[in-house]
Amino acid sequence: MTLKEISDSRPLGRPVPDWKAPPAPSGEPLCGAYAEIEALDPDRHAAALFEAFAGHDSVWDYLPYGPFDTREAYADWTRKVAEDPALRFYAIRNLASMRWEGVASFLRIDPPAGSIEVGHINFSPALQRTRAATEAMYLMMDWAFSRGYRRYEWKCNALNGGSRRAAARLGLSFEGIFRNHLVVKGRNRDTAWFAATSEDWPALKEAFGAWLTPSNFDARGMQIRSLASLTEPVLVARDPAG
Repeated sequence: MTLKEISDSRPLGRPVPDWKAPPAPSGEPLCGAYAEIEALDPDRHAAALFEAFAGHDSVWDYLPYGPFDTREAYADWTRKVAEDPALRFYAIRNLASMRWEGVASFLRIDPPAGSIEVGHINFSPALQRTRAATEAMYLMMDWAFSRGYRRYEWKCNALNGGSRRAAARLGLSFEGIFRNHLVVKGRNRDTAWFAATSEDWPALKEAFGAWLTPSNFDARGMQIRSLASLTEPVLVARDPAG
């Protein structure tokens, strides 16, 4: 029996010809019209980020760390994660305010599989619901797919409705719930999984471009077309909690 006959008789998955593993993130700066991101540097970013998060303890509710009582404690944490070879943390600057107002990280970086996850996303209230916040997520997705990654993952606490809605808005398809997945801060965590693939990306990139264009915002800065309406046709599965 030939290889083709074997493939025809059993479902073995589609071929991925000329597959080459993409590079791991090196932390180069990424800049757009509304946001820029840099590799997290405790000396450069920690103080500003601590101030952006100060007094907003709820932003830490679904993260496995925080809130931090002092600037020094937060700086120690940034130093630890910045040095972790399994992570690539970024600080996010809102170009409207020229302030560092959030963080996000690549993790579960698996170049041989072409898979990468975005997580540890923490946007201060000043960054939330801004064009800069959306563009920062776009910049990270664009980096991954332009380098050859095939799969871009997003995972969150299944009780975190805001994160689940954000994933769908960004065009990541719902893939299910992992029950009793983790214990975080002494509590059970069921985890909701989302992902976009390289096949999804051309349409998603076009959707981001249409949303981010200045003509999509009126004189008050209000969006004319929502990003969700532009990415919704790309979703292959929708979150029932969305």
